[in-house]
Amino acid sequence: RLMPELPKFDDEDLKSYGDEEEESALSPPAALMSVLATQELLLENILECIPVGEFAVIQPQSDEFCLVLGYLLTWKLTLAFFKAASSQLRVLYSQYLRRTKSLNKLLYHLFRLMPENPVFSGPTSEVPNKDTKTFFTEELHLDVK
Repeated sequence: RLMPELPKFDDEDLKSYGDEEEESALSPPAALMSVLATQELLLENILECIPVGEFAVIQPQSDEFCLVLGYLLTWKLTLAFFKAASSQLRVLYSQYLRRTKSLNKLLYHLFRLMPENPVFSGPTSEVPNKDTKTFFTEELHLDVK
């Protein structure tokens, strides 16, 4: 709920960033970026031996699963923050992510975490039909218990 409200505070200072000759960059909230940087290092250690193109099997309820889930949820917060920002602020934030290579790291991590065959094996109330259900075609409900 809070993330869409945060870019409003950067809107006030936006004029001071446009006057410089070199490309400007503005960090999204420092606390969020600090958590993201820590999680990037942890994921690098978990996924270091898996090349892009192959996928890692992360067991549910494991420490690695919690770290990966935390990393992905942090990116979800970051994207909610971006969505609420004005287009001018998005440019500055994206420059920051480009300089820190956070977006590149996200893509590397996603391509190593994405399953080769994302078939949905969850409970279904319908009679099975010809179409294979995947994680991309079905809505996933994440309830914290």
